[in-house]
Amino acid sequence: MDILATLSKLAADSGFSGFFAEGGWKNLIMIAVACVLLYLGIGKKFEPLLLVGIAFGMLLTNIPGGGLYHMELWDAFLAGEVGYGDILHDGGLLDILYIGVKAGVYPCLIFIGVGAMTDFGPLIARPSSLILGAAAQLGVFLAFFGAICLGFSGPEGASIGIIGGADGPTAIYLTGLLAPHLLGPIAIAAYSYMALIPMIQPPLMRLLTTEKERSVKMEQARAVSKREKIIFPIVVAVFVILLIPSTAPLIGCLMFGNLLRETGVTERLSDTAQNALMNIVTLFLGISVGATTVASRFLSLETIKIIALGLIAFALSTIGGLLIGKVMYKLSGGKINPLIGSAGVSAVPMAARVSQVEGQKANPANFLLMHAMGPNVAGVIGSAIAAGFLLAVFGA
Repeated sequence: MDILATLSKLAADSGFSGFFAEGGWKNLIMIAVACVLLYLGIGKKFEPLLLVGIAFGMLLTNIPGGGLYHMELWDAFLAGEVGYGDILHDGGLLDILYIGVKAGVYPCLIFIGVGAMTDFGPLIARPSSLILGAAAQLGVFLAFFGAICLGFSGPEGASIGIIGGADGPTAIYLTGLLAPHLLGPIAIAAYSYMALIPMIQPPLMRLLTTEKERSVKMEQARAVSKREKIIFPIVVAVFVILLIPSTAPLIGCLMFGNLLRETGVTERLSDTAQNALMNIVTLFLGISVGATTVASRFLSLETIKIIALGLIAFALSTIGGLLIGKVMYKLSGGKINPLIGSAGVSAVPMAARVSQVEGQKANPANFLLMHAMGPNVAGVIGSAIAAGFLLAVFGA
């Protein structure tokens, strides 16, 4: 009898029994979704550095009985009933790692690495690229209004709209502060659409531009001095933070990382930011974001709306950049290829590469990559400013 009772208790306590409990079928669906995302990340190489981590976090959080992430604990945190100390004491491993997301630490650390890897030379050489980077934030605000029309609150709409900026860390940062209960679907939508840029953007580029416009060969931009590259992050940090103080965490970290790259005397720190720091933070960020995709909350009509709005936001941002690119084409007397406008979304450097590919299809002698990098890095700044603006409006 003792053996039977022990075996019965083990069976009841096992995770397998959780699949037979009420709502257990949802966990099975989420585990299947996690496996699909793992396939896309590993087999198809869709944003693998983060998608693999997010998918595995999704897998872990939906295995019954694991106790790695407690949604109810974070609900109590948002209600002001518990603090970080309670989470450190009572939470599981992924609860503890998620503190870095909720506090906005991981995205800011990633921005230091992004800054260290970014060459702002093309933007400095052609400042008009800032206009294209700003235009490519169109989808952020139009998707925000669309989310409001569909019944989302202001903070939720802002978090959904920022998907249009095509900047995963920024989307995670803003959502973690404004609508953490939507973090899972928003993060997955953001990184999925970033990975699908080569499929989403080209049809829009061909639809909105003519063969003549796409074949424009742009003149080589001027050389940028070392002094300009050092002064740039300092000036941008001071000006943008004074303009919108809530951008300080993202813009400050981005420009600090870039300054490490350009000084010429901090190579070791720049190398650490680009490699060791980025890799460590990416590990923690991916798996802790994936942990928020709890079946009972993720499998809902809200998630479908978010994924649809994210795609619309991304498409509208691409369209905004292309339309302003066409305006600049006209104003410059046909010297600016409007294809570089689509690179104004901040998916660096993939969006710039897509501009290059489409330009070469129209004119094999066309080399748009460096010209497109200007709007591309401007988009990084633009998405951070958009996030800071939305945080200033809807933040506590």
